Amino acid sequence: QVQLVESGGGSVQAGGSLRLSCAASGGSFNYFTMGWFRQAPGKEREFVAGISWSGGGTNYADSVKGRFTISRVNAKNTVILQMNSLISEDTAVYYCAASWIVRVSTTRAQYDYWGQGTQVTVSS
Repeated sequence: QVQLVESGGGSVQAGGSLRLSCAASGGSFNYFTMGWFRQAPGKEREFVAGISWSGGGTNYADSVKGRFTISRVNAKNTVILQMNSLISEDTAVYYCAASWIVRVSTTRAQYDYWGQGTQVTVSS
């Protein structure tokens, strides 16, 4: 059974940075497309960023382009989301997800495994 565990969330002032990590176990991490989603109170869970199995392909939501960077270290079964220039609208629970689909999907339903989430709070 694939398990995903997020870490690195917390509280930060607007303009600050946070680095989220997702550690995977129990599966063939090297074959997964990995994604980050987020869910703010009262809102739907939305795609933030995704990365292909090789790391050669990435995709970002328009709202985070230029501020967030997704990367992965397959040797450590880890995917990272570096978040810079944070704004209050980035406040949400952030979820790591894994997909068997080769292309980097932005669709929640195409991700097969999910972590429990980590809270990010940005104060203005």
